[in-house]
Amino acid sequence: MSNTTPTKQTGMKKTLSLWNFFTIGFGAIIGTGWVLLVGDWMIIGGGPLAAIIAFVIGSIFLLPIGAVFGELTAAIPVSGGIVEYVSRTFGNKASYFTGWFLALGNGILCPWEAIAISSLAGEFIPALKVFPLYEIMGATVYLPTLLIAIIFAFYVIRLNFKGASAAAKLQGFLTKLLLAGMASAMAVSLFRGGPSNMQPIYKGAASGKSIWMGILPVLVMTPFFYAGFDTIPQQAEEAAEGLDWNKFGKVISMALLAAGVFYVICIYSFGTIVPWEQFVTYNIPALTILSVIGLRVFSKVMMFIAIMGPLGPMNSFFGATTRILLAMGRKGQLPEKFGQLDKKNGTPKAANTLMAMLTIIGPFLGKNMLVPLTNVSSLAFIFACFMVSAACLRMRRTEPDIPRPYKVPGGKIGISLACVTSFIIIALLVIPGSPASLNTVEWVIVAAWFLIGLTFMLLRNKKVEKIENKSSTLN
Repeated sequence: MSNTTPTKQTGMKKTLSLWNFFTIGFGAIIGTGWVLLVGDWMIIGGGPLAAIIAFVIGSIFLLPIGAVFGELTAAIPVSGGIVEYVSRTFGNKASYFTGWFLALGNGILCPWEAIAISSLAGEFIPALKVFPLYEIMGATVYLPTLLIAIIFAFYVIRLNFKGASAAAKLQGFLTKLLLAGMASAMAVSLFRGGPSNMQPIYKGAASGKSIWMGILPVLVMTPFFYAGFDTIPQQAEEAAEGLDWNKFGKVISMALLAAGVFYVICIYSFGTIVPWEQFVTYNIPALTILSVIGLRVFSKVMMFIAIMGPLGPMNSFFGATTRILLAMGRKGQLPEKFGQLDKKNGTPKAANTLMAMLTIIGPFLGKNMLVPLTNVSSLAFIFACFMVSAACLRMRRTEPDIPRPYKVPGGKIGISLACVTSFIIIALLVIPGSPASLNTVEWVIVAAWFLIGLTFMLLRNKKVEKIENKSSTLN
């Protein structure tokens, strides 16, 4: 297969700038996890310092993988590029399952974020917890919070049906909102707190243990909180004409580093406003602490940012997942409809429709329904990272003449490092006894998704064979 850069004949509108791509990835990475879990990171790490070190290492750890995505996307800028990269190096079956599992890992985050909006609205505004509709898996679904989540979901769906440019504008606004939130937290920390509030530096389960015993359990969690940079290459086909592809290759790494800086500022700021051992005793401490110290206006601002936060990942993963499905449709791995674009907006209509249905269903399921899918999403994401890294390494040998506007620093050594890094993270998720290993329910989900994908693949192959046999008979 030759390398072909998409042209206007693909039907996709080319409007995304480097800034748009950065905000797509940054917004997908950050989300709302920092608001809900910054206290948990400190507890697990035995203090804010261990959590900070873990997130710095996590960011650096994933940089080679980000560089691999940058090289391949700059060389082959197509929608759902992961499907294309693996197909060109390891064949259609490997490509199919890579795309199939990444669609699960990315797609499930859209209804999950819709649930998060519903849950956050109820937690921050208790008055909305009225008119209970039903209970599912121990979680009560309330009418007001359900309607709020549906309205937010419809807004994201509408933007993605209009096109990548409209969705990118939302990401730009949300990125500025997140940065404003962090600036506010940093300002409060500087004027009301201080580094002395980080004492004790490390408080482990037993005295005398090294701070590394606090760093490691947080470190194994970081890939989940950095997941999302893969949304950048999925929409490469919609890059604006004349885009500098060398700079594009660096955008993914920049999004990872920016997210790392964001997390560090987040943990430091909230960990120094008051003594961190006091901070972690509050419910949702990132929001509660501002009211406790008398800054109710800041508390309301942070509450607004927290409720708006899930829109970023929902928007980014919606666009990324539909492009993966588009690529699979173009490859014949899914029905032809998934490979077709809307003539007016240049968007993948069938994929958008499917993702819209999944996203709308989310709030109806209750906040406890999708919890087991968190680690499944991480496994699917990092499996795709491994396959892309391996594809990049192999393509250096099989297709050395492809123009590569951006190359992984360190060449094959850098790419090999990406392979090793992703393999280590996969091992942490699958080896029994690991702090991040999947439980039985999560393995059942993985096995079920694999069997469903295998069934679809076999049925699809059988249909293709019938069409080919019928065609050869007619000829």
